Amino acid sequence: MNDDAEIIQEFLVESHENLDHLDRDLVELERSPGSRELLSSVFRTIHTIKGTSGFLAFHRLESLTHVGENLLSQLRDGKMTMDVEVTHVLLSMVDTVRALLEGVERNGLDTDPTVDVDVVVAALQRVLDGEAAPAPVAELTPEPEPVVELTPEPEPEVVEDRLPLVAAEPAAAPAPAPAVAEEPADGTEKRGVVDSSVRVDIELLDSLVQLVGELVLTRNQILQRAEASDDIELVRAAQRLNLVASELQEDVMRTRMQPMAQVWSKMPRIVRDLAHQLGREVELEMEGHDTELDRSLLEALKGPLAHLVRNALDHGLEPRDVRVAAGKSPAGRLHLRAYHESGQVVVEIDDDGAGIDPVKIGEAAVSRGVITREAFARMEPREVLDLIFRAGFSTAAAVTNVSGRGVGMDVVRTNIERIGGSVDILSTVGAGTTCRVRIPLTLAIIPALVVAEGGERYAIPQANLVELVRLEGQDLRDSVETLAGAPVLRLRGRLLPLVSLGETLTGQRPETDALTVVVVQADDIRFGLCVAEVHDTQEIVVKPIGRQLKALPVYAGATIMGDGQVALILDVGGIARVRALTPTEFTDTSTVSADVGSQALLVLEVANGRRAALPLTAVSRLEEFDSSRIERSGSSEVVQYRDGILRLLRLAPAIGLQDTPGEREQISVVVHEENGRRVGIVIDRVLDVVDEAIVTTDVGRRAGVLGSAVVQDRVTDLVDLDAVVRPLELIS
Repeated sequence: MNDDAEIIQEFLVESHENLDHLDRDLVELERSPGSRELLSSVFRTIHTIKGTSGFLAFHRLESLTHVGENLLSQLRDGKMTMDVEVTHVLLSMVDTVRALLEGVERNGLDTDPTVDVDVVVAALQRVLDGEAAPAPVAELTPEPEPVVELTPEPEPEVVEDRLPLVAAEPAAAPAPAPAVAEEPADGTEKRGVVDSSVRVDIELLDSLVQLVGELVLTRNQILQRAEASDDIELVRAAQRLNLVASELQEDVMRTRMQPMAQVWSKMPRIVRDLAHQLGREVELEMEGHDTELDRSLLEALKGPLAHLVRNALDHGLEPRDVRVAAGKSPAGRLHLRAYHESGQVVVEIDDDGAGIDPVKIGEAAVSRGVITREAFARMEPREVLDLIFRAGFSTAAAVTNVSGRGVGMDVVRTNIERIGGSVDILSTVGAGTTCRVRIPLTLAIIPALVVAEGGERYAIPQANLVELVRLEGQDLRDSVETLAGAPVLRLRGRLLPLVSLGETLTGQRPETDALTVVVVQADDIRFGLCVAEVHDTQEIVVKPIGRQLKALPVYAGATIMGDGQVALILDVGGIARVRALTPTEFTDTSTVSADVGSQALLVLEVANGRRAALPLTAVSRLEEFDSSRIERSGSSEVVQYRDGILRLLRLAPAIGLQDTPGEREQISVVVHEENGRRVGIVIDRVLDVVDEAIVTTDVGRRAGVLGSAVVQDRVTDLVDLDAVVRPLELIS
């Protein structure tokens, strides 16, 4: 039903625009009756409305435009001549079509009894038959007028003026009543479908995005200056600018977002034609039509996705007899799926075909000279699958219209990486293949973590961030080990490869007595990036890098910082490829089973040395705010945060403890997000992150506390986060 409503809405918007053009074209056509261009334009418009009306079962509208189309066809073929009477009856048809469309907008049907379609159809038919236009035709001019007046939700005084006319037709009287009653509810006039949308040239949208990008850069510079200033008014103005710029940025970005349905709509035809060409039977399934993506990225994605779909049918799905012999269903399954994940859009092309055999791939690569046999013997299966992205590589036995030329997959990867994405192949021989494409939501403005190395600043896209770890002293010696000659970090019982940013960029590993590790992830590869300093997170405007740096895989772009200096944006996937990292087993803390008593906890100090713990999965991020930023809204403490207002909750009083006395210059805040809402939990400080088996006891159980447990040899309160946050939701 929602899909039908959306189609009708698009039909109404387009038809009203076309009708406005029709009015102008018909008047111009009366002056230039021999204009073939105008006649063709008018005919196409009426033909489009008629065809869509039939599809949507608007029968009155279809019958009216059908007769009008016949008349226009006679004019276009030169069998009739455009004169005043013909123009008059065609304009009457346009008015009646507009009135019917307004009825559709009100109640979803073209059955408005106040619109007399039969009179206009009869007048059109008489002109079409070559008869003189009788008196009723002249009376057509005022006929649609009451309908046109009724369509915009009328003001009360207008309704009173029209009451005598409406009373003459009792069937139509109740129609406007509900609209008049509902209008004053919020003091604003109800807006129609046509008035609720506007078409904007795409170049104007691109220009707006560029201007917003420059505004964000300027905002960052002003915020940096304001933080170092003692001028309270400047700080307030900067914070207000930050809020407005963020809202403006979000709205402008949303204007460029388009649903994946634009790509999916073309896939059934591609699959159908290719299936017939290859002799395959295919059942196509598609998910994620409403998943939105930046328009420029969507355009860049169409070609690579079409190629991946063709590959799935040509190389993946087997012919009917082969599938039946293998015990599979005669028809192959092709599943297309799009969804949001970690600030990115993930597109999957999944088939239940023969899968990709690493041995076959390796032999083909050796025979074509892509790799040597010795190199093939040393390669892991995942590395072998990656060979299909090499230029000039193909497993097809013969060149066809679909494949065999040795081009395609390398271009797919190049085009996807050009827009900041990545493509990965997962395959099981005999079971099928999944191509997973990850791309950012937008290329224009992204949140990023700013780090420093060798005196230069770099930005890491927040979509790649997992967590931050600081190690020094004995912790550094106990946690960092060497495995196969490479440093690894033992983090909560798992080994994490370590990559030095300084060594990656300069070839020299800096000596340090402390280690700051940014845990990042690209596709299935997670590793620790060691940096000299961590600054803060901020929204950055992505700028393309020059051709001199394009060949360096560790950089994804550049940005201008608040002080006007340029910072390069790191490509996490590129760094992983340069350092030849492979996926490592790293269990997400959110998947640890509670049945065995093992939990990932954030251990906190909440009041006068008292300890408490929160589930790590409930922690979105850790922040620090100047106490001067705290404001009040009603009875709540709040701070302006990112794109809105963050309500603060002091944890100590919430769990029955006396808050730490004294005013601090800075407060530590744990940000918790759930169901689109977020709250900042104020604590004294973060002590550690632990992942160990604990035994919960009833000792200390009270409001906001599930009980106590021994964590790191200290008695620790386990916070009942739902109970603590719920009172805030009740008063919001």
